[in-house]
Amino acid sequence: MYTYGFFGPSYFLIIIGLVISLWASWYVNHNFQKYDEVPSHHGTSGADAARFILDNAGLQNVQIQRVGGKLTDNYNPTNKTLNLSESTFDSTSVAAIGVAAHECGHAIQDQKGYAPMRLRAALVPAVNIGSNFSIPLILLGVILGANQTLIQIGIWLFALVVLFQVVTLPVEFNASGRAVKILSGSTLVDSDEIPMVRQVLFAAALTYVAAVISTALQLLRLILIFGDHRN
Repeated sequence: MYTYGFFGPSYFLIIIGLVISLWASWYVNHNFQKYDEVPSHHGTSGADAARFILDNAGLQNVQIQRVGGKLTDNYNPTNKTLNLSESTFDSTSVAAIGVAAHECGHAIQDQKGYAPMRLRAALVPAVNIGSNFSIPLILLGVILGANQTLIQIGIWLFALVVLFQVVTLPVEFNASGRAVKILSGSTLVDSDEIPMVRQVLFAAALTYVAAVISTALQLLRLILIFGDHRN
């Protein structure tokens, strides 16, 4: 029998992870909203700031596109596009410029062959398998009379998801660091706006930290329930 059980003491690990994730989500939205109401002194839009940064980095080939949603900004290394959300593209706020600069940081990472970014990209196929099949394999193992082979494979696949999120941390923090450095040496924002940009990007980075903690707690729970227990 699995002495810990799905709703045993280990269930609190899921609750802790959920609370951390909800707090991180609230924190990033709170900070973005706060500084999204602060117009930059120079009136530069997120899209214009991104174009300026990319061109100065020799990335004229990277296209900037508008995408729907809020805080859905991303850089796609496959087709070399920088996708800015509706809340960033036209906005002239300090928050929008910071977010746009962060995504440009990812484009520059791609240009320079930043190792953690390459590693993260290499992990994507395995992580897709892990995220889609880890839990089903574990449940199948339980249904088939606590088949430890299937259960252990499922746990290892879930561990790949945790590894991917850990590798994502330096990628995100480095992109934010590049963004702050670029903006500090540019005419896009004034010196008194840099701390605001840093606060927005720090809040955004915390969502990735929260994701690592939450997923790691889920992995720990799976290990406690299934790792060393047999019928």
